[in-house]
Amino acid sequence: MESADFDTALALLEWQVELGATEAIGDAPVDCYALPATLGKPKATAAVAAATPARAEVDPVAEARAAAAAAVDLPGLAAALGVFEHCALKRGASNLVFSDGTPGARVMIVGEAPGRDEDLAGKPFVGRAGQLLDRMLAAIDMGRATAEAPVYITNVLPWRPPRNRDPQPEEIAMMRPFLERHIALANPQVIVIMGNISAQALLGKRGITRLRGSWTEAQGRPALPMFHPAYLLRQPAAKRDAWSDLLSLKARLGTG
Repeated sequence: MESADFDTALALLEWQVELGATEAIGDAPVDCYALPATLGKPKATAAVAAATPARAEVDPVAEARAAAAAAVDLPGLAAALGVFEHCALKRGASNLVFSDGTPGARVMIVGEAPGRDEDLAGKPFVGRAGQLLDRMLAAIDMGRATAEAPVYITNVLPWRPPRNRDPQPEEIAMMRPFLERHIALANPQVIVIMGNISAQALLGKRGITRLRGSWTEAQGRPALPMFHPAYLLRQPAAKRDAWSDLLSLKARLGTG
């Protein structure tokens, strides 16, 4: 090849490289799908890729368990929940709904998940169901801030599910370590389990109609399953059973 032809060919090749050409194509077609994945990669790059271990998948339940165990008090637990990024519900919620009432109270009420009103206020049981709960507690001389017989309130989930749907099993499993640590730090004498979701999280079973009114044990403490106030708003006839359960709670505490 003459010098002029060589210089011309080199200039054309450099021009194609500047345009983004990365490899030459021969006369015969090549089935790239039939070739090894390392085709076209420098040997050093392929060796590095082969030597790099696959990134381990994050176990959100294990991460939740570690974060919850590290909390030494209730503010620390709330802070740990606030920075926990593995629950997708957090991204659609307005606020973290951690608790309300009196920490250290003899009775801890565990609800299901925040609704719209709770999401906006950042506190559990502040909507219609919460107002009914307050009236139910007042009927047995108890309340969130009652000096003689206060209660402490939280939920299984601290963030509102979209459109108030039921929490999914994986969401319950992810938040259970935080709930268990919450109970341990609050240290109540009695747990009131309100609704099916709470029963699933703390008792491993559903069927609140069958479970309600029968004392059991959750997290090593006496526990009383009850209808959720939201259910009572839809089924007023069930308030008779709820009143019976409230009297059972009052008798258990020896307050009447």
